[in-house]
Amino acid sequence: MNVQSYEISVSKEVIDDLHNRLANARWPDSIETDWTYGMNPEYLREVVTSWQEEFDWRAQEARLNEFAHFRAQIDGIRIHFVHERGTDEQATPLLLLHGWPSPFVQMLDLLPLLTEPEADGDAAAGSFDVVVPSLLGYGFSDRPTEPGMSVAEMADYFHRLMTDELGYDRYVARGSDLGAGIIQQLGLKSPESLIGIHLSGTNPYIGEVPATLSDAEKEFVERANEWNQQEMAYAKLHSTKPQTIAYSLNDSPLGLAAWIMEKFWTWSDHDDDLDAVYERDDLLTNLTIYWATETIGSSIRLYYESARDPGEWGRPDVPTAMLMPTNDMFPTPREWAERTYDINRWTETDHGGHFLDWEAPETVATDLRAFFDELQEGREQASA
Repeated sequence: MNVQSYEISVSKEVIDDLHNRLANARWPDSIETDWTYGMNPEYLREVVTSWQEEFDWRAQEARLNEFAHFRAQIDGIRIHFVHERGTDEQATPLLLLHGWPSPFVQMLDLLPLLTEPEADGDAAAGSFDVVVPSLLGYGFSDRPTEPGMSVAEMADYFHRLMTDELGYDRYVARGSDLGAGIIQQLGLKSPESLIGIHLSGTNPYIGEVPATLSDAEKEFVERANEWNQQEMAYAKLHSTKPQTIAYSLNDSPLGLAAWIMEKFWTWSDHDDDLDAVYERDDLLTNLTIYWATETIGSSIRLYYESARDPGEWGRPDVPTAMLMPTNDMFPTPREWAERTYDINRWTETDHGGHFLDWEAPETVATDLRAFFDELQEGREQASA
């Protein structure tokens, strides 16, 4: 069989080595103690102290293993995924895709909200069979050993996972960040298999600007250009010289923590208190997964591959819902999103930022259910 059960297990040697490296980290000098020059040194020291002295990986490993983990081998590449089935017989298949620098863990708080039917007993509000993979080259999925594993290429693997390996003819797909890019390619390549697409978050890659723009779109393009000048250096490096930075990040947990945690601080909706949004153990679990699996290099290489193979262009012929957090970098106006997707549902929320599944899982689950209910009602009316 291509699908095998899987248990997360990180060796004691890897954890001991991590603690030793954290204890012997060589810290750079700093001029300011805020975020002016990048990662705040005081906050990073706090995070590293927690990681070294307080964080219990074994407890988190046990918690993660309470979910149903599997790996499927497709064309010689093993894909890790969590597969939690809905509790009713008519459960709808749902694919959840994360982005960078988050792992599959970003989606886990959604599972109990989606695998059970809604409490009101509405027959239309059933449960979902939820599939949460690790992107290829991320976490417990294999690292690609050949060039070319772009978002377009990855879309084929996840489609085959859902259809060939798990036996679902049609499914709903939800994602953000790079996960949204993969889902867009799914929509262009296999629209007949997608019941609907549910997305969150703005996209700073503006590409070619149309000749005619609404006032909201003009403001969006201006803000996107400003953001790209101020915040896009990481992505430029990922998409041009990923191997160069991979040496440092794979060798130094201090550097890894700085590279990743700065993004959670910058992209999340937290009002200067990140611990009020995320459990510290969740963020440290994320860091430990990257460290233990040595996938920081392969994760950022996805930017390089996708810049060279952006995939198919077009507007997927799939009903799409956009849950737009207004505190994610900068909001995207609906008319801009409609240039790329068949927007059937548009919802704005002032709670949560870029990692909305982690920051506000109830908001995501509620909107996803409402979208699916609308799709069901539309199909029933069409067949009446």
